[in-house]
Amino acid sequence: MAEDNSYESILCVKPEVHVYQIPPRASNRGYRAADWKLDEPAWTGRMKITSKGKVAIIKLEDRNTGELFAQAPVDQYPGCVVEAVTDSSRYFVIRIEDGNGRHAFIGLGFADRGDSFDFNVALQDHFKWVKQEGELAKQEATQSAAPKLDLGFKEGQTIKISIGNIKKKEAGGAKSRPLGGGLLPPPPGAKAGGLVAPPGNLETAPAIQTNTVPLLGFGSPVPAAQPTTDVWGDFTSAGSNSSKDTVKGWVQF
Repeated sequence: MAEDNSYESILCVKPEVHVYQIPPRASNRGYRAADWKLDEPAWTGRMKITSKGKVAIIKLEDRNTGELFAQAPVDQYPGCVVEAVTDSSRYFVIRIEDGNGRHAFIGLGFADRGDSFDFNVALQDHFKWVKQEGELAKQEATQSAAPKLDLGFKEGQTIKISIGNIKKKEAGGAKSRPLGGGLLPPPPGAKAGGLVAPPGNLETAPAIQTNTVPLLGFGSPVPAAQPTTDVWGDFTSAGSNSSKDTVKGWVQF
């Protein structure tokens, strides 16, 4: 596919690996690293795992010049291209190809267990991603094949929404305020619009009559002064009358 050849990414790099010539498989139980000459590797160099699309490629290169020694395209893991031995976690059997349709099986070993763990995890993560991509592609194909649901309104189509539990406003609106300009209501028992009667034990004082009661009981009451038209009469008569006559019933001091 064109998208698989777009770019190549590096998944894992190990600076030192060993390659061994392995004998043919003796039985179906698998390969054993103990049958190899582990102290005499056939080649030692750098290993690089790259990915191009869905395929992972194990490349064995010279660690000084980068010249390619062998490569093994992996399209499935676990599978027949990479197989672990039965007696160690640091050794694997891989199938290499020359690009002309010929292939061979060689032994691949790591000096450290951590390197062999990284090699295993890099391949597992890549094919886990390939599996997820395949599932997403299937889902998209299923959704595209299914008929689309048209939820749009047709021409002239309307919709009615019924909303319950909403109280209508009263016709009168706000409550009217009581008349009276803020006066307090009458007490209980009183008639509306009438005056409140005074308590029964209180008596009203009699009206005072003017100029009818004798002053200190002496003589007759003093007659009220008659109005006069002379504006200076009060001043002229005050001096003459005060020394001549004394009002009857009064004692002159």
